[in-house]
Amino acid sequence: MRQKMLLLAAVFFGVLAFLLTFHQIKVEREKALGEARTVEVVVLTKDKVADEDITLNDIEPMKVKRFKSTGDRDVPWTHKNVILNQKLATSLNKGAVLQWSDFQLATKGAKGLSDFITQGDRAVSISVDVTSSVTGLISPGDNVDIIGTFRFPEMKGDKTLDTLTITILQNVKILATGTDMGKFLVKGIQKKNYSTVTLSLTPKEAEMIIFASQKGRLTLTLRNREETKIETYLQSVNFKYFEDHIKDYNNEREKRIRPGYKKKN
Repeated sequence: MRQKMLLLAAVFFGVLAFLLTFHQIKVEREKALGEARTVEVVVLTKDKVADEDITLNDIEPMKVKRFKSTGDRDVPWTHKNVILNQKLATSLNKGAVLQWSDFQLATKGAKGLSDFITQGDRAVSISVDVTSSVTGLISPGDNVDIIGTFRFPEMKGDKTLDTLTITILQNVKILATGTDMGKFLVKGIQKKNYSTVTLSLTPKEAEMIIFASQKGRLTLTLRNREETKIETYLQSVNFKYFEDHIKDYNNEREKRIRPGYKKKN
């Protein structure tokens, strides 16, 4: 009888664990879908081969779920006129969602950047140099964080200036580097070294970045294209903070390099 009861208990807890896991997966899936948005993209109505032009009869709209960080790869239905009469760079099958990278020259006939700014956002350009632009390796379509370094009067109230470095905005889309708009490249404009980058910002963010660019130095840090996480626990670094925490930073880096590492007392 005891063994029977133990077996029933094991079955019960096994079923319970399965239900809890299933519920957690469902919650996480709904959470992820909640962060996505419904967009209307362009899909092919027939098979097409490389070097073929796209006509209106070849495409139709389709609603899909896309995250903001990755949805800009697809051609939105509202921009279908940009790809008409453009040649495909690769063969595609019927039902394929068209992406900007599928075209040999994705922007032949494009009139300018304004057609590609997300409604509600604004394009704002800021000055950069080799260092602040990650050695010029930032490209249109990349996502960056914007870090500012400023000199403020110290909190003591005297005239001594203290240097402060803070992260201002995270996960900001790069629309252009110099005159290079990447997939939106206007015919006749060639890629070259740049001294400005153009950001996609809300009007409030634009005001803050313009102010910050006048009061200090802005530096861009490049993100992985798939990363959308916003860090919530970031510090404001001045010399005192730097001096107090430099050892902690090295210990944290050691833990990342060697997961089993423990700080020595």
